[in-house]
Amino acid sequence: RAAAAAPAQARAPRFDLTLRVDGTRLLAVQGELNRQLGATGTEVGLTDLVVKACAGLLAASPELNASFGGDRLLVHKRVHVGVAVDGAPLVPAVRDADRKSVARIAEEVAALSERARAGRLGPEEAGRAAFTVSSLGVDQFTAVLEPSEGAVLAVGAAQPEPRVVDGKVEVRQVLRLTLSIDHRVVDGATGGRFLARLKDALERPLGIVA
Repeated sequence: RAAAAAPAQARAPRFDLTLRVDGTRLLAVQGELNRQLGATGTEVGLTDLVVKACAGLLAASPELNASFGGDRLLVHKRVHVGVAVDGAPLVPAVRDADRKSVARIAEEVAALSERARAGRLGPEEAGRAAFTVSSLGVDQFTAVLEPSEGAVLAVGAAQPEPRVVDGKVEVRQVLRLTLSIDHRVVDGATGGRFLARLKDALERPLGIVA
């Protein structure tokens, strides 16, 4: 899902927004969730937490839960969030992600990823999301924006960086997020507000799992 070819980028008039997020608390919450879920066999990944945070924001502000269909804007009532899977030709979608717990999302993402790699996604599981989350395990990247999507979020891997916290220098785990948007769907100001709200949600992660 990294942007590598010009034809894929040219499918839609797009723009990209990038910011840094202090993911220290988010990673701590991820670790605590996995300790609590240890006996169940469910493992929550960083992507699962980001999917849940995005789903909540899309439900509250549906401007980005939209896509451009032919000659008209399609605003979607239900919140389906795509999760790009490395090595899979199709993007599976977590349906109604805003209504599911992080643990449930983690279970579905694991199952969907396995079926996507095997080419066994059902018709209701692929290509149904206007918003997609992509993670490649690299510091920063820009994801491909498919024609069926209004936006795609590229999530970089956490990297230690020195930051001033309460007047003291601390090493924090910083994520770089790049939001790519179809300019026919929303403008830059709307995309910027969404990314700012997402940053706030990820830096206060208890609200995601509450």
